[in-house]
This record gives sequence, C-alpha cells and structure tokens, in this order.
Amino acid sequence: MEIRWPYVIFNLLNFDHLELFREIVQTKSLTRGAAQCGVSQSAASQHLQELEAKLGVTLLDRSRRPFILTPAGKLYYEMCRDILRRKEEFEVALEQAKADVEGTVRVASIYSVGLSEMSYLKAEFSRRHPDARLQVEYLRPEKVYDAVMQDRADLGLVSYPESTRELAVIPWRQEQMVVAASPGHPLAQQEALRPEDLDGLDFIGFDDDLPIRREIDRFLYQHGVEVALAMHFDNVEMVKEAVALGVAVSILPARVIRADVMAGRLAAIPIEAELVRPLGIVHRRRKKFHRAAQSFLDLLLEQPASQFQPA
Repeated sequence: MEIRWPYVIFNLLNFDHLELFREIVQTKSLTRGAAQCGVSQSAASQHLQELEAKLGVTLLDRSRRPFILTPAGKLYYEMCRDILRRKEEFEVALEQAKADVEGTVRVASIYSVGLSEMSYLKAEFSRRHPDARLQVEYLRPEKVYDAVMQDRADLGLVSYPESTRELAVIPWRQEQMVVAASPGHPLAQQEALRPEDLDGLDFIGFDDDLPIRREIDRFLYQHGVEVALAMHFDNVEMVKEAVALGVAVSILPARVIRADVMAGRLAAIPIEAELVRPLGIVHRRRKKFHRAAQSFLDLLLEQPASQFQPA
C-alpha cells in the first residue's frame, strides 16, 4: 500500500501531534504517552485513528501487548523524531541569535557627558556584546541634534533636551549643579553657598548660545545676582581648566567635576537653591533601532546614574 506522505508534510505537520506520537512509541503505552503530553487517553486514541485514516496505513500493531510499530509506523516515528530534533536545534540557535548583538552603535554626545563615564559605558557594552562596537563623537549641542537628524548618529546625548516633530526625547537623568572653584579659592571651604554669595565674583561661563549658559543666566537673574564674566567657553573641559587656575568660579554639574574633586584639582560647593541640569537621549521619531543600538539604549536606562560612575 502506498503511503501518502504529502498529507503528513502539508496537512499533519503539527508539532504537538508529532510529539504525542513520539511519546506513545517511546513509552510503549498510549496512556503514558498521552499523559506525558498533557492530553487524555481518549483524545490521543482519536488522534491516532484519524492519523492512520488520513495516511491510509496502520502505524501501530495493537494486536500485540505491548503494541509494536508497523513498517509504516517506523517510518513515521523516525520522521517525528527527526523533525522534533530539528525544531529543538532551531529553537536553541534562534535563542543564540537573539542573544548575539552585532554592528556599530553611533552616538553623538555633548562634551560634558564625561570621558570617564563614556569609557565605562564602552567597556560595559563591549563586555556584554563583544561583537558590537560603540562609536562616540563629541559635538556641540546643535551638532548633536543635526547628527541625529541626518542619521549620522543613532542616539544623541544632550542637556536640556528639546523634542521636535522629527526628534523624540527620552529623559535620562537630572544632575545637581554646584559652584566649582579651585581648592585655594576663598569660597572653597564653605559647606554651602547662597546664590547671592556669587554676586560680583569673577565667573567662568559658557558661550551664550549654549542651553546651559541660558539656564545659569536665568538662575542668577532670578536671585538678583550679577557676576563678572571673566571668560566663556563652548565646552565643560575648558571651563574646568579655567576654574582650576584659581581666579574665578563657575557653576557646573557635580557629576562632571567629581573626578577633579577627588584628585584635589577642584572644589564643589553645594548651592542652597535647587538647580539641576536635565540630560536626555534624542533619536529620530519612528526610528527602528537595530539590536546593537537598542542594547546600548537599554544599558543607558537600566541603572541609576550613580552606578555609571567608575569607582
């Protein structure tokens, strides 16, 4: 009798049914095989009868106790084992493929995110995903937005983030602002400062087209403070260097100068008024992140900000 295998391939390829037949054969019992697969004996018996009817053959010789496989039954059993083995191999390979992250993540960042922090992020990202690469470019804020808009960067890290019709913002963290001074400055030994304590002092600021400059100016104005702007720069590293010379003070995120404070180059004095710098992650709206970019975004968001700082 000719076995109509095409029916098996196209009409009967149900993994649960294949597993059921395999378990029945391996346990040499319809009852035990059904129990292994979580179905009733009557349901298993009905399925077996329907299967034999559709194939046009007998798969089990039930005249024996225990039953034995017919030649057609052996063929079908081997097919069940082979397909289920391949399914299991596929599932393992698929999980491995899901775990593997490859490709390059392009990040545009303002300078003041911090080289030490980015070094930590690179190291942690590389540890988790050795086949992926993190490419970071440090830019002025408007250049960060432009890089993301022009798709030269997957993600942008900016302070005082602004969303647009084309760009979305993911809030990242709030950074406390402090007065930064050289250790020898008269203010360096103060436990805390009122905004008014800065009135008339020489001050190192940022270029007036930067968001951080506008926010600091607004803060000082609200408290009736006028400082003497000695110098201004477009990045935080230059501001820190100028402050370290000892002539003037500045207002900077505490996180940005943490390493300098620990090294004794700068002093950080808390301000008795709330002043924070928000950081955000910008990306193009409706952008489909590849796995490497999504994994790096998850890394940024998964831990409190303090845990990103190397010890």
